[in-house]
Amino acid sequence: MSDGVLDPAEPRALFRCCPRCGVALASTRANPLVCGACGFAYFFNPAVSAAGILLRGDGRALFIRRGHDPGKGALALVGGFVDAGERPEDALCREVREEVGVELTAVTYLSSLPNRYPYRGVTYHVADLVFTARIVDGAAARALDGVAAVEWHDPRTLDPASLAFASMRLALETFQRLGGG
Repeated sequence: MSDGVLDPAEPRALFRCCPRCGVALASTRANPLVCGACGFAYFFNPAVSAAGILLRGDGRALFIRRGHDPGKGALALVGGFVDAGERPEDALCREVREEVGVELTAVTYLSSLPNRYPYRGVTYHVADLVFTARIVDGAAARALDGVAAVEWHDPRTLDPASLAFASMRLALETFQRLGGG
């Protein structure tokens, strides 16, 4: 949203009628969106994701090359969306298993950052929760679901500008500022 005008990619701009009763909505600018006819209310809250700076014993971290848009081919932290009823730490462990096939230990919260995630014509607002973790067996890492390649980098010296998303760049800067590891 800029200057009070909804960006067509904003999720609330897609609501023209009430999802419950079908009546045309007078406005989609408010949060929550409220139907004047039936009282249905819908909050446009961010989705939640979990990502990690995944360290092996020598201090290097596992990064991926994204296999799909947004950011196809770009370097990124491993992670993904948190499912309803799932703890973010558990979501990170699940996403890491699905994307690179490794197990984690010592999952520790690092930072939370806002993000915008464009997908199929809609720009989702996301609260990215970033963790650090230790990889149980780094030799097992391989490119799986949605991953073009896996790469090992020293996260203390990696240029944050090389990462796909602004939130990941800021998380890496936080990691570096705190002394990394």
